[in-house]
Amino acid sequence: MKIGKWVLRVLPVLYIAAIWIMSSLPSNQFVELPNSTIDHYIKESLHLIEFAILYVLLVLAFLTRHSPFTPALNLACAVIAALYGVSDEIHQSFYSYRSASWLDLVKDFTGIAVCFYFVRGALFKGKFTGLGGMLGRVRGM
Repeated sequence: MKIGKWVLRVLPVLYIAAIWIMSSLPSNQFVELPNSTIDHYIKESLHLIEFAILYVLLVLAFLTRHSPFTPALNLACAVIAALYGVSDEIHQSFYSYRSASWLDLVKDFTGIAVCFYFVRGALFKGKFTGLGGMLGRVRGM
């Protein structure tokens, strides 16, 4: 197996572990901006991309397989990312310095849905040819 394939297949697992670890820590563990309002909005907006990144990493990992990447597999990647978002909110609810909320899940799902739209369009609908070309190169690894 080429090193690139190996890296793309391991990245989702490493990212899942990173999410788990960071969800166990206080939100200001790594960085806290001087303005608490801006700090709060930036950290809340990260929900829009955190699980979207996981979805994209899963897509990239599955694209490296010899089997075809189907619309059903694409949907499965989105569902896996969404379910991990649910498990992350549950995980955070066990820490007094973290919070779990339905709004966070909505933000997680929104980010996944936006990326799903673009990936589906690029791979299965003939849209977004630049993205489709990039994903095609991953598929051809």
